[in-house]
Order: sequence, then structure tokens, then C-alpha cells
Amino acid sequence: MTVTLKLFPDTYVDSVVQLRGMRAMRELEGVEWASAAMATPANVETLRSEGVEAADVADAGSNDFFLVVRAASDSVAAEALAAGESAVTSSGRPDDGASRPETPHSLRDALRSQPETDVAVISVPGDYAALAAYQARSADLHVLLFSDNVPVEKEVALKDHALSRGRLLMGPGAGTALLGGVGLGFANVVTPGPVGVVAAAGTGAQEAMSLLERWGVGVSQVIGVGGRDLSSEVGGRMAAAAIAALREDPATEVILFVSKPPSPEVAARVLAHAGETPLVAALVGLDPDFPAPDGVVLADTLESGVVRTLGRLGITPPDTTVTSGPTVSEALERLAPERRLIRGLFSGGTLCYESLVILGRTVGEVRSNTPINKAWGLPAPEGSHQCLDLGEEEYTRGRPHPMIDPEARIELLREHASDPQVGALILDVVLGHGSDPDPAKTLAPACAAAMADGGPQVVAYVLGTEHDPQGLADQRRRLVEAGCLVTETAARASLVAAAIATEDPSLAGAPL
Repeated sequence: MTVTLKLFPDTYVDSVVQLRGMRAMRELEGVEWASAAMATPANVETLRSEGVEAADVADAGSNDFFLVVRAASDSVAAEALAAGESAVTSSGRPDDGASRPETPHSLRDALRSQPETDVAVISVPGDYAALAAYQARSADLHVLLFSDNVPVEKEVALKDHALSRGRLLMGPGAGTALLGGVGLGFANVVTPGPVGVVAAAGTGAQEAMSLLERWGVGVSQVIGVGGRDLSSEVGGRMAAAAIAALREDPATEVILFVSKPPSPEVAARVLAHAGETPLVAALVGLDPDFPAPDGVVLADTLESGVVRTLGRLGITPPDTTVTSGPTVSEALERLAPERRLIRGLFSGGTLCYESLVILGRTVGEVRSNTPINKAWGLPAPEGSHQCLDLGEEEYTRGRPHPMIDPEARIELLREHASDPQVGALILDVVLGHGSDPDPAKTLAPACAAAMADGGPQVVAYVLGTEHDPQGLADQRRRLVEAGCLVTETAARASLVAAAIATEDPSLAGAPL
């Protein structure tokens, strides 16, 4: 085997294009491993662990892009690198000879060509994110700060700067928004409706907007504020501003607020901004003793938050306990008695957190790389339930996020399926703009293989809408055909897994 690297100095390539280059290399026969990414310190460390010589990356920096391949021979490696470079540099459009607009190389260039723009989406390494956000703010733009790893003191300063000028600073780490009918980041396709969503949780926002769409309600706006906004350090600055903005929005009749457990003092202060607008607060894992401010309806799962939102509109929700594919009883008949452990392999951080909450209430201790109880972290002892957030840095170094590339989960799926004690594997499949164009193409056969010959049962949830480019019904159908138990909501996937682990089918229909 030979490991070959090609470095492109001062070249930024976004994650979707990186994935295109990586796939082009991996498709060639004789390629064992390949990657396409920016040369951040974490990625350089990964390169060295994969056999790249230290001298080859000694001068590499976060502004540099690389292609790397481990192949059977030098000739295969060279062919793979050429294929990867071609995939990355190709526009993906036919060359019809028509002139095309020049790609802007700065914010100033972009505004010159699109002077009507009022929102900037920033996705750069965390070290440069604050500077880019200030540049956008100086142009009087709202900002969706997709970037993470921004120091909390810089987040506070950015938000104060935005609020002083009546603008939104969504993030850092704000992966989802829907403003004026336009989806930003990882967003699902929904129809206009009366519910405005404020979210300090990316896939939490996607679950909320998707369930509202599927249950016939629709969404007015979705404002992501970043996962730290409700912390005591940030104080709910942007959440309060977002609620105030939705309160003034004539298209918004009800506000749905989504978050992991916030600082209680901050939550009470923020929720008081609802005024006369009905507000439902879905605070995942909410302390049952948390007092609800006047006029606020509380929920502690994403499903129950959307159900209560429908209630504020006088709409009866559908039956959420329906599972497509095998029943829990049929799944139990397929399993050997010793297969009763749960493994959750999540691409969505909020969905992983919600699963930890639900499983903690039903099966007890669940280990995780993002544990609720810090004593329940990794490494996990033998015989433990586990839920893993595969979007965390330790799983994404040198490879795309699992929402973009389902193949990133295949190795772990096989690993956990091979454990003779594992009886239920939970998978979330997130659709929408920015996600893999056909996740079932990769995941469905992998799930079928995992369940073959008495393997664990796969409990899958597809987050999305029928308007999404992947098509909700088609993705669900192919997972059912592979033998998966496919649930109606993310919360139900955890309850179905708990029903398998405890051999109690009634848990699948437990109230939330």
C-alpha cells in the first residue's frame, strides 16, 4: 500500500464539494481509503495517523485543502488523486459555452453583485468566524454563523453588536434556519404556516419543522440561535430577540421554542418575552420542577412539543405510535435472548440527546460521548447501552459529517451489530437541503446486512418531509423493505428500542 497526498495552498473547499472529491477517489478499484478536507490541526493529526509523512504536512494550514489516498499502487493513487481533483474543480454543470457570473471572492464582491442581500451565512474555521461575522455585521446584514468553536466571550460581543443595530446573529453553531421562506444550512422543505420556531438546537429545529409540515400545519419562520444561547454566560440574548421578532410577525400565530435544558434563570427570563403570543417550550430533558411562566406550555420532548403546539391551534395530532415494518413482538421473535442491549448511532446531536433522556427513563444508564450524566461517559463498560453523537469532532476528523455522508456510519454499524449482546440499533436519517441526496442507497443495504442471520433489529427514523429532495416516503419505504422498524418520530425510535431491550412491547406506545 502507498499513501499519497496532494496539497492545495490557500484554497477553501466546502464540505459538500469535499464529499464529491472523496467519493470520486473511493469509487476506484484498488483504493483502500481516501479523504478530501481542509488542513485543520485536527485533520493534519488524522493524516499523520493514516500514514502521511510529517514532512508532507509540516507547512499545511487551515486555509489549505488536501486530497489524500491510500491505494494498492502508486499508479492507482495517482489515478485516484486525478479523479478527486477533477470532481472538486468541476462545476457539476455542462459546458455549454455560455458565460457564467464570476464567483465572488469577498463579502464586498458578493454584495456588489447582489445588493438586495440582507443575510450572510458564514461557514469558516472557528478561528476566523468572529472576524467574518463582524465583516457581515459592518454591512448591516443578519448573520447565520454556521461555524462552531467560537469563544463564548466573542459570541456575547457579536450578539450585543447585532442587537444594538436591530439584527439577528444566529449561532455560533446554528445549522438551520428558515427566513422568508428560504432555508439556510441544513433545512427541510416546508409550506408556509402559522408556527414560528426558535431553536437552540439544529436537528431539534429540523424535527420540529418537519413534524409540523407532515401534520399539515406549516411554518412561518425558523430562527436558530446556537446551542449556547440559553447558557448563563450568553443569557438568552438572541432567543429573546427572536421571540420578540416572531411576536411582531403577522404570519406567526404560535411560537414553538426548542432547546436542550437551558439555565433555569435564563429560560424563565427568555420565555417571559412571549407576551400575548401563545408559546410552547419544548425543553428536551426538562426538569419536572421547572415553573412554567404565565401563558407558556411546557414539553420535554420534541414530539410532545409539536403535539402541544397543534393543541394551541385547536388541531388534533395524528397517532404517533404507528411503526412501519415489523412490530416489536415480531422483532423480539427474531432475536436471541442474549440480544437486549441498545446502540444509538446518531447524526443529529439533539436527537441523540433526546434519546439519552428517553432511554434513561426506561432502561437506566446509557453511555455516550455526549452524556447527560458525566459519570456515564466513554469508554463504556461491557454490557452497557450506548448512544453516540457521530457529528462530534472525534467522529468527523478527516471525513464529512454523517448527515452529508451516510457511509461514515457504516463501519460503526457493522461493529456494533457484531456484538452478540446488541438487540436494537437506532439510526436517524436526516433529509433536506445539505444532507446526502440518497441516504437509503447506502444505509438500507447496510441495515439489511446487520440484521441478517439473527443480528440486531434496526430501528430507524427518517427526519424530513415529502417536499425534501430525497423524498420522505421513498426513503422510508426502502428502509422498511430492508427490514427496519421505521417510526413516526425521533422520540418513538428510542421507545421502540427500549421496548425491545425490556421485552415490553407496550413501551413503544407510551405517552410523551
